[in-house]
Amino acid sequence: MQEPQAYGLWSLVILNSVVFIFFAFTFFKPKTGRDWRSFGAFSAFLIALFTEMYGFPLTIYVLSGWLQSRYPNVNWFSHDAGHLLEMMFGWKANPHFGPFHIISALFIGGGFWLISAGWSVLYRAQREGKLATTGLYSRIRHPQYDGFILVMFGFLLEWPTILTVAMFPFLVFMYWRLAMNEEKEALATFGEQYAAYKRATPAFFPRLGRRDRSSGPALGRS
Repeated sequence: MQEPQAYGLWSLVILNSVVFIFFAFTFFKPKTGRDWRSFGAFSAFLIALFTEMYGFPLTIYVLSGWLQSRYPNVNWFSHDAGHLLEMMFGWKANPHFGPFHIISALFIGGGFWLISAGWSVLYRAQREGKLATTGLYSRIRHPQYDGFILVMFGFLLEWPTILTVAMFPFLVFMYWRLAMNEEKEALATFGEQYAAYKRATPAFFPRLGRRDRSSGPALGRS
């Protein structure tokens, strides 16, 4: 039996979607068509997430038979039960203080930090008519795309749903494609300058240890 007010809270769906999308917008500040596509995909992920978190628990309904047979002592239509990983691994206390929820907060916070820090470097470089080469761009070539992926992964740990789990690999692939298209444009525009930077700086995962300081500048929205 569903607890009163566990779901159907569409005002919270709208509120949380607007707040998080606006929060991401203030960090990312999309300008080009490519920017808006990547931001739009991220926004769709958030809307799907909050729809199941507060509106209609599609995943719980689809998996209810299996969940109830495997975990008969859990009220799967309570709001807390939407933290599937906490419930399935037997976390007995408040799931908001469970290990998966705490780890998810670190991923989400770290992702938004990457988006923000990457944008600040890129914005300064654009205003000066230069290419982004300092800060995070001295460690990885696509910090903002990394940030979006970390935020989505964090939300998956906190509140996994069938739809967002299905969307996640598609969105990761989309961001990879966007990054590769940006690099083609950078190579066409800046030639060897960007090629040297690309050889010295990883795309998504920073190297442990010291970076080769001989690399050139980076370009990108990501």
